[in-house]
Amino acid sequence: MTPNRSLLPASAVVLALAAGARAAPLGPPVALTAAQNQQRMTDLLHINALRPPVAPANANFDEATVAPYTLPDPLTTDEGKKLATPEDWWTTRRAELQAKFDHQIYGVLPDTPDVTWGVVKTATATQGGMPVMVKTLTGRVNNATYPLVNVGIALTLVLPQKAKKPVPVVMVLDAAVPSGAAWEKEVLAQGWGYAIYDPTSVQPDDGAALTRGIVGLVNKGQPRAPDNWGVLRAWAWGASRTMDYFESDGSIESARVAIAGHGRFGAAALVAMAYDPRFAVGFIDSAGKSGGALMRRGFGEGIENLAAVDRYQRMAGNFLKYAGPLTANDLPADAHELIALAAPRPIFIGTGTVADDGWNDPKGTFLAEVAASPVYRFIGKKGLGADTFPPPGRTVDTGDLAFREAGDGKTAAANWPAFIAYAKRFLDKK
Repeated sequence: MTPNRSLLPASAVVLALAAGARAAPLGPPVALTAAQNQQRMTDLLHINALRPPVAPANANFDEATVAPYTLPDPLTTDEGKKLATPEDWWTTRRAELQAKFDHQIYGVLPDTPDVTWGVVKTATATQGGMPVMVKTLTGRVNNATYPLVNVGIALTLVLPQKAKKPVPVVMVLDAAVPSGAAWEKEVLAQGWGYAIYDPTSVQPDDGAALTRGIVGLVNKGQPRAPDNWGVLRAWAWGASRTMDYFESDGSIESARVAIAGHGRFGAAALVAMAYDPRFAVGFIDSAGKSGGALMRRGFGEGIENLAAVDRYQRMAGNFLKYAGPLTANDLPADAHELIALAAPRPIFIGTGTVADDGWNDPKGTFLAEVAASPVYRFIGKKGLGADTFPPPGRTVDTGDLAFREAGDGKTAAANWPAFIAYAKRFLDKK
């Protein structure tokens, strides 16, 4: 017999309703294609049409035709006040900038479940003539709130066997596994370890997968709201969870962990540095307009490409507005302020040459570092040691920001040696 609610005290009604809500079965993740998910978001934002993405063959690669643009000042508050002291940066301005990236560009970090790390396998090997210990780990995300989505963070850790004390580690965001690549041997030769974290184990890079992965788990299989986090922010969250593990592993000197990535993974590495102060140094390579290159610069990749059906999932839903009724010039923040959020920590940014990596806008990346440098100097650091775009192969690394344009833009291989030389200043104890 169903109780007469009118005869129950109010508190009993609330408890009965809560019990009924708890008993309601959870449905499977909503199934939408990438295009359907994108259309749903444009409908939520009342966007009639998105500007079409620009094909590489039609993109602007001519410096003479880059339209003038104005960058927001990272040292002026939203109320128009110039910062007076470094304390103003830490107590006021930094939070303002993070809020802009949260709500309009990368998405808001929600309450997230705990992660429990476990060693799947341990093995010994030899790399570059050096005996190493290889750990394969998985970070299991607690899915008690929505058991229909499972997330396991994939991490491989390679450490020198003969180390007598905790060692620095270079963590690379990549979907690959250790392969004996030159950079791996070069890192080990310094007496450091390295780790490879697969961001796609946290969140697939696909608009159709936004109701799965960590984004789908937190949303209980439902589509995103406009300010919900996108793939890049989710990947950065996963990087922070790997740092949690490093802090628990006595063989790692967790205060000296570098983070590195190429392309979309480089963008996520920069986002991780902007939000997590535990990463000591960054190597960001060919990250393009979604992480490192000025979005306002009309060169190479356009903001329309970041909002295209194969990439929009990397950003917050609100970001689509800037490829619809608004433009890149309407963005509340740009790449120089993302770099500035990592201050005072050192960042080495690499690209390919303009001839073969123009899509990722090497000069726009350099100029973002130039524009971030006043923040570094304001809080007592050196910033970038140049303001003139250097020729290919010349490393600008005299400051706390560094830049190098080399290689073909398809891999970070040509920039790794320069990064390691730069990172030694910060990862090796004096």
